[in-house]
Amino acid sequence: MNPELLQKYIAGNATEAEKQRVTEWIQENPENMREYMAQRKLHDMALWRTEPVAEENSRERKHFSLRGVCMEAAKIAAVLSIVLLGTHYWTGKHQVPEDKTWQSIYVPAGQRAELMLADGTKVWLNSRSTLTFPGSFKGNIRNVKLDGEGYFAVTKNVEQPFIVETNKCNVKVLGTEFNVMAYAADSVWETSLLEGAVEILVPGSNNSGMRLEPNMMASLKGNRLVKGRIKEVDYFLWREGLLCFNDISVRDMIEKLKLYYGVDIVVNNTRILKNRYTGKFRTKDGVEHVLKVLKLNNKFTYTKNDETNVITIN
Repeated sequence: MNPELLQKYIAGNATEAEKQRVTEWIQENPENMREYMAQRKLHDMALWRTEPVAEENSRERKHFSLRGVCMEAAKIAAVLSIVLLGTHYWTGKHQVPEDKTWQSIYVPAGQRAELMLADGTKVWLNSRSTLTFPGSFKGNIRNVKLDGEGYFAVTKNVEQPFIVETNKCNVKVLGTEFNVMAYAADSVWETSLLEGAVEILVPGSNNSGMRLEPNMMASLKGNRLVKGRIKEVDYFLWREGLLCFNDISVRDMIEKLKLYYGVDIVVNNTRILKNRYTGKFRTKDGVEHVLKVLKLNNKFTYTKNDETNVITIN
């Protein structure tokens, strides 16, 4: 395998044709799989150790701490577990275990993952997301459980509907592409449909549910589902490792940064919260890179305490 192509695939910059080529190569034999995992480990270690933007002054300089080292080691271990678990679900030549064992994958803060389930369904998981799924799909339905955000490209099977269970609502499909945001720790619940059709079910409700057509989305307002059109298609570029903001308030932007990067952000300079921002960032560049860019048009300073994982904006 061409090393440059393999690195391109690992970095998430490969075309669909290149992704297919690499996937088939990985499936050919266990040695290819071991080489892939070794390269992925090196990439992830380099990713977390890279500072994308030079430090501007000593107040913003990161301090070495044992806690920080442990957090980095935990991140690397978590991503390696994603790779190891994910290898069972590439389609084609590998036999999927015929069992009902449920497995979970957790994506660390600031990262994303892509995997393929036993039925060929592709799943992209956003930062701080957990997907729980069986080793194989038996019975009349295909169930998975999501805490976080996931993009699903579901393999069509009219005799076995696919259901994504979340803490608030369930999404039922036959074969389609859709995005679900359902972090248990966050009040926001949204489903956006890109292709096909979905039905949203509220457990315990007597209502028949809400059906969506392509380019439509539904959000939960209290106990009521509200339907509307998808406003920002660029948002779904998170699958490619991009955070996209379009005329968003700094207040909402900070809330998303807290959610995706798993950091607490305390804002003492409340004057900036009503300002609005449009821009795109690579997820792997980290929360401090976003803040340094945001500072260019917003007057504030910030400090980061690695011991408590708290950023304070003044």
